[in-house]
Amino acid sequence: MFLLRVINQAPIWLVVVAVVAAFELYSVGLVLLSRRKWGADRLQLNNEVAGFKFAVIGVLYAVLLGFVVIAVWENFRNTEAAVRNEAKAVADLYQLSYAVPEDSGSTIRKSLRDYAEQVRQSEWPAMARGYPSNIAADALAHLTQSIHDLQTVDFRGLAHYEQALRLLAVIGDNRSERLDSANGSVPAILWLVLIAGAMTLLGYPAFFGTSNIIAQTLMTATLAALVALAVLPALLLDYPFTGRVRISAAPFRQALQEQIPPHAKGEGPGESEQSNATRREPAEADDGKPRHSQP
Repeated sequence: MFLLRVINQAPIWLVVVAVVAAFELYSVGLVLLSRRKWGADRLQLNNEVAGFKFAVIGVLYAVLLGFVVIAVWENFRNTEAAVRNEAKAVADLYQLSYAVPEDSGSTIRKSLRDYAEQVRQSEWPAMARGYPSNIAADALAHLTQSIHDLQTVDFRGLAHYEQALRLLAVIGDNRSERLDSANGSVPAILWLVLIAGAMTLLGYPAFFGTSNIIAQTLMTATLAALVALAVLPALLLDYPFTGRVRISAAPFRQALQEQIPPHAKGEGPGESEQSNATRREPAEADDGKPRHSQP
């Protein structure tokens, strides 16, 4: 829904103030309007019967609201897990590329770097608008082709090829899951029922009457604020890549930073080659003479 995406793109403080203010104005305004039209004495006749009905409405709406909030939160967490699993598969496939022939491995590493960069730079802003990125899709296609081009000459190469295909499937499946979640997980009809239920619940205090108008106004305002704050998580988490409350692309950034050869971990750039050269060539003293190691 376009309105929900606009709400998610607004600053959090503005969304909180706007939602709470709208609920307060609606609920408190109806209470004051009904008291002015019918008077407190006439409304007090409804208190006993309306109280039981109000309790039933409150329970029904609490169940509906809890269901929506839990569903949105679970979808948010599942999407977050899919992003982490995809980034882990990218890092694992990068490490695996050093076990295949160098020409194929370098092609796979280049494709992985391109894919991770395009996911961060192109697909994340696109998912914030509810669309996939064609550039990232092309990068994934090139990665897929580079893995399919692997040549296997023995059982070890075949095992590496099967593992690469498995990791590629993990990347594709988790990418599809996060793309499916970019447009929200709550159907429009459920949002309609949720908002209509909130309007019914917040409008019901207008049938009650108390001798103290200040107390009734404060109780109604408290109820409206609580309902508004309960609805806010569903509003802000339904679009996991839009707005301030969104899933970060940090796992892909970390995967790019960890893309180093397995034998070079713990060493700076070029240190592995330098250490190998040092082991191959005899060390020389400052005067240019060979230095003999002591037994």
